[in-house]
Amino acid sequence: MAALGSPLRTLRGLLRELRYAGGRAGRPYRDTPAYQHVVAAFRAHRVTSEKLCRAQQELHFQAATYLCLLRSVREHGALHQEYHGKGERSPEEVAGLVGFRLPQQPGGKG
Repeated sequence: MAALGSPLRTLRGLLRELRYAGGRAGRPYRDTPAYQHVVAAFRAHRVTSEKLCRAQQELHFQAATYLCLLRSVREHGALHQEYHGKGERSPEEVAGLVGFRLPQQPGGKG
């Protein structure tokens, strides 16, 4: 299993992704059930100096996995919106999409 990093970093990443996902809803993201559930779960599974809780490590792993899912879904949506098919495109538009420029044709035709 790869290193998970700090639980606080994972929590902050989760809350950031929830804020991005809920930004379109029009209400504060702190009022959403997802936010309240994540914060309550992290508070309930704190590690004290007296014990090392396997449930806390499992929660951290699940939170990191969920963070990866939320981030990947958001990035996929952005890529899909940028590159999805918009019907027939002109050759100039396609060349510009991949970073090329079409050469000028002799005789002023292009």
